[in-house]
Amino acid sequence: MNSAFYRDKWSALKRRPPDQQEFGRLARQIAHSFLDYYLKDCRYEEEYIELLCEMTTFSQDPQLDSPGAQALFGIIVETLCDDFEELQTDTYNRVMAQVISYCRKIPAGKDLDRTLKVFQIHSSEHLLERIKSVRANNNPMSADKSLRKILLLSRVTVGADVAITSIIIQRLVKIFSDAELVVIGDSRMGEVYGGNPRIRIRGVAYFKKGGLLPRLSIWHQVLQIIKEETASCPLEETVLVDPDSRLSQLGILPLIPLDYYFFFDSRSDTSFDSNMSMAELTNSWLDKLLGEESFCYPKVWLPPSYLATAKPLCEGIREHGARRIIAVNFGVGGNPRKRVGIALEEKLLLHLLQEPNTVILLDKGFGDEERAHTDTLLEAINQQGYQVSHRVFDSSGNEKMAWGVVGVQTKIGEIAALIANSDEFIGYDSACQHIAAALETPCLTIFAGSNNMRFIRRWSAYGRKSCHIVHVDTLTDPSSIDVDDIITRVEHARGTYANR
Repeated sequence: MNSAFYRDKWSALKRRPPDQQEFGRLARQIAHSFLDYYLKDCRYEEEYIELLCEMTTFSQDPQLDSPGAQALFGIIVETLCDDFEELQTDTYNRVMAQVISYCRKIPAGKDLDRTLKVFQIHSSEHLLERIKSVRANNNPMSADKSLRKILLLSRVTVGADVAITSIIIQRLVKIFSDAELVVIGDSRMGEVYGGNPRIRIRGVAYFKKGGLLPRLSIWHQVLQIIKEETASCPLEETVLVDPDSRLSQLGILPLIPLDYYFFFDSRSDTSFDSNMSMAELTNSWLDKLLGEESFCYPKVWLPPSYLATAKPLCEGIREHGARRIIAVNFGVGGNPRKRVGIALEEKLLLHLLQEPNTVILLDKGFGDEERAHTDTLLEAINQQGYQVSHRVFDSSGNEKMAWGVVGVQTKIGEIAALIANSDEFIGYDSACQHIAAALETPCLTIFAGSNNMRFIRRWSAYGRKSCHIVHVDTLTDPSSIDVDDIITRVEHARGTYANR
C-alpha cells in the first residue's frame, strides 16, 4: 500500500470518536508495511515513519499516543536492532534521526529543539553525521588518564545491565581505582547493584510504554544529571560510557563532548566475532578501549537485606527435608513472544516435581497479569495433589515444605536473592537468566520469540557455571509445538549440570 492509502485512513480515523484499538491497528499496519518495503529491497519509506510520528504526538492523552509509539518501537525499531547487522543499524539511525527531527518541529518539542541547537545539531543530517563519528571513534581510554568520575548509562533493562554494564563496572574500577562511579538508570538498579559501595546510582525512569515525546524527554533528565555531576568535577577528569543505551537512543542523542564520550557499539557486525555472547562482546570492546586484555563475567551485587531474607527461607526448606530447590520465573518482560504457553509451564512444573523432595520457588512475576497467570498455574499444580503455598518475599515465617511449589511475590532483587540460594534456575529469556549466570547458579533458558541465531547467541546467559538453552520456534508454526519434546530436551540439558 502506498502512503496515501494510510494517510486517508488516518485522516478518517481522527474525525471519529477516539478509539485506542483502532489507532493501534492502523499503527501496526503502517509499521509492518514500512518493513514490507524495507525487507524486500531496503527501500526506506519516509512517509510511513512520518505518519507514525503524527499518530504518537497528535493528542495530549497518553492512551491515544501510546499505540503509535508501540508500533514504531515494538515493530520497526526492535526488528532493526535485534538483527545485529550493519545495514539495519544504519537504518535504525536514519529512523531515529527522522523521528527526533519531526518531534523538534512540533509545539511540544520546543525544549528538544532548543537543547539540540546547544549541541549545534540543526537537522537530521547533523544527527546522522554525529552518530557516524561516534561509531567510528576508536580513541582509547588510557590507564594513565587522571579520572575522578566515571558516568555510566544504564541499558534500561535489568538483564542487559547484568550482561553488559556489570562487566564495564568491573573492568573500569580495576584500572581507575580512585574514580567515583556513577550509574545513571532506573531505580531497580539499586536492587541488583546496591550491595556494591563503589556504585552511586542516579535514578531516571525510561517510559518504555508511553508516547514518543515522553520517551525522548528522558534525555533532558540525563543531561541535567550530567550537568550536576560535572559541576563538582572538572570535565577533563570525567568520562561518560554509553553501552548503547536507550537513554541516549542508542547514541543518537548527544550528552557530552566526544572527547569524553565512549560508546559501545553493541549492534555492530563488523567489529566483533558473530559467535560472541554479549558478555564476551563487552569484554572484547573493553580490551580495545583500555588497551589491555582481561575478562570479567557478569556480576550482581545484591543488597544484604535481600540475602538476609532469602538465605534462612531456603535453609528452612532444606531443614524440613527438601533435597533440591529450583527457582523458576515465567516472566517475559512484557514481550509475549518469549512465552511458549501455560500448557508447557504446567507440564514442566509437574515434571520437575516428579523428583521427590523437590521444592520449586515460582516467582509470581511483575504486574497483575503475570501474577494472575502464576496463580492459575499454582491452582493447577495443587489440583494434581502437590502442596502449594503463597507468600510475599519478606513476609514472616518459613515454609514448612519438603515437596511442592511456593509462589513468591518478589521484586527483581528479591528473586535474585532466591536464585542465589537455589540449586538451579529455569525460565524464559529474561533478566533472571542473566542474574542466575552472574550468581553462578546453573541455569536453563527456554529461548522463544526469535529465530535469529545471532540474536540468540548474543543474549543467551553467560557465566562461570552451566548455562543452557532450549530453543523453541514459536514463530514458524506455533500449532506444531510439542510440549513433551521440549520437556525431554529440558531434562537432557539439566542432566549436564555438574552438581546433579
